[in-house]
Amino acid sequence: MDDNDQAPSELETLTLALLHSRGEVERLRERELLVSSLLGGLNAVLWAFDWEQQRVVYVSPAYEQIFGRSAALLLADYNEWLNSIYPDDMEYAARSLASVHELGSVEQREYRIIRGDGEVRWLSDKCFVSPSKLFGGQSLIVGIAEDITEKKALQSELHRLATRDVLTGASNRRHFFECAEVLFTEARSSGSPLSFLLLDIDDFKKINDGHGHQVGDRVLQRVAHCGAYVLRRDDLFGRIGGEEFAALFPNCDAEQARQVAERLQREVQRLQFANYGESFGVTISQGITMLGEGDVLDDLYARADAAMYQAKRQGKDCIVLG
Repeated sequence: MDDNDQAPSELETLTLALLHSRGEVERLRERELLVSSLLGGLNAVLWAFDWEQQRVVYVSPAYEQIFGRSAALLLADYNEWLNSIYPDDMEYAARSLASVHELGSVEQREYRIIRGDGEVRWLSDKCFVSPSKLFGGQSLIVGIAEDITEKKALQSELHRLATRDVLTGASNRRHFFECAEVLFTEARSSGSPLSFLLLDIDDFKKINDGHGHQVGDRVLQRVAHCGAYVLRRDDLFGRIGGEEFAALFPNCDAEQARQVAERLQREVQRLQFANYGESFGVTISQGITMLGEGDVLDDLYARADAAMYQAKRQGKDCIVLG
């Protein structure tokens, strides 16, 4: 046998094995660095939760940035996660996580957290039961939590623009009648009382002509604020056109609605406006009606409108039941 064809010695075999092993270790290290780099640049929290042990077994580096809390404390005590959840959302967060464990399905959750610095943020948390057995063979719930605070703020602003009158902040006409239809249907189904009110600012054209549209805008805003102040939590209030506003009172009979209207009347009467040294007040005319047998929502609107114009004819600054 030629010397060049001799089999490698034991030492050479061991050396080759060590070199191969070092290469594998180096490749593993490179992969770990790559994964760490990717996780470090990901603006979302990857996490894994051992349901049986009730402990977090993994959380990615973004946790400390998004939650403003220590990852080491979280890994040591699951209560650190619970304590970070906004109190009003605690029940939902716990219930939805239990649902993922029971069903094994993906759950898209949105809830608020309180960062370590006290700032409240919104999270979107998508989680599911991992099909593989890791960390001692236990079944894990894994997920990815993303900060969606800015997205929520944008959605809220878009909703406000779509449903609110830009000038006064009251419900706009479309939103008012959409909500009114829902309340009307509920009252009709349950047989509960429902009252409808329309009001119009008296002599508003004279205010605009005599003091200018900017002053007129202030009048509209202040009257709307009076409505928001006087009405009850479940009442509906909106600007439905020009100087005209409407209110819907669920579970409220005619006498109760009249009491609310009288308080509103007094609040508006207290308003004072100044323009170039001249001071003036405003008044409103109101019409009220009740839900009756066989009514549709348009019937309430028509009767309240007729009652409001009757108040105008009676001298304004008064309330008429229709």
